[in-house]
Amino acid sequence: MRITDIDLFEVEVPPIPVIARYHPKIYSITLCRIHTDGGLEGIGECQGEPAQFAERAAALNGKDPLSLDPFAQPDPFTCALLDVAGQAYGVPVWRFFGEKVRDRIPVSYWSCAMQPEETAAEAEVGAGLGFTNHKLKARPWNIVETVRLMREAAGPDYTVGVDPNTAFRHPTVAARLAEELEPFGTVANFEDPVLKNNLDWYRLLRQKTHIPVALHLGAPGGVLNALKAECIDYVNLGGPAQQVKKAAAIAEAGDVPCWVQMGGLCLGVLAAYSVHVQATIPNATLPCDELPFTRVADVMNGALVVKDGHFILPEGPGLGVKLDVATVEKYRTG
Repeated sequence: MRITDIDLFEVEVPPIPVIARYHPKIYSITLCRIHTDGGLEGIGECQGEPAQFAERAAALNGKDPLSLDPFAQPDPFTCALLDVAGQAYGVPVWRFFGEKVRDRIPVSYWSCAMQPEETAAEAEVGAGLGFTNHKLKARPWNIVETVRLMREAAGPDYTVGVDPNTAFRHPTVAARLAEELEPFGTVANFEDPVLKNNLDWYRLLRQKTHIPVALHLGAPGGVLNALKAECIDYVNLGGPAQQVKKAAAIAEAGDVPCWVQMGGLCLGVLAAYSVHVQATIPNATLPCDELPFTRVADVMNGALVVKDGHFILPEGPGLGVKLDVATVEKYRTG
């Protein structure tokens, strides 16, 4: 079998209106589709523009996809090659990452930083769709009012992941806000609440609040340092699949649950890939941050199912999903 062609599409699917008011465009996304003379097609996705990947695509053309090391390739080719290999061998992509531990992968609903009333309205939408957790970009001046209104709109069982991207800055501010938020009983965690250059601040904050404290990390060494500093209850893991697997294993050794964000505000292809990876991570028990439903259209036309706040692991060989070519062409920009 040989690679006969590689399509690279730059696709811009707008955010849903409530997010588009603040972020009309999130970032550039390239979709990849590998064609083979055996009739198999593999797909992948990553941030960036097609020109960044054109040289590598040309180098792969004509090669046997099953003889290539997918993990030696830059994204989005890793996912696309694994998709081809899975189809060729009749196995799902998760089989390349280890034992499957779950078929349903929890996922958060999501809001950017907005006015409290807007976020509360979105919480009601999320709860109506079956989500039970809401990842929220938070700001210190309105987070308490926001959580109060979210609880009123969505009920006491709808939890909130508070992610200020270090905007609380100092432990004194974060501890004060935590004290005000604790009585609501709905805050699931503080993610990156204070500046990240001092892990002692995170350890101190853990002593000041019952709200679990989390860091968003990538490299496995960063997770190891956080465990040594005893500064986290949870960890959010980003980066390529192999990095996520290694970092998660370190967190598991320290009895720290994790959630995964390989794509974030991605389209469905990268979300599906992440779902396959998460299906093999024992301690990835917290709602992930793969968020294709924050866009106005789905490039896979519903093939990656979200039900009751969970992604359903696709069945079938490879990724188990296909591109909806009509949707891709509609939103293609390059």
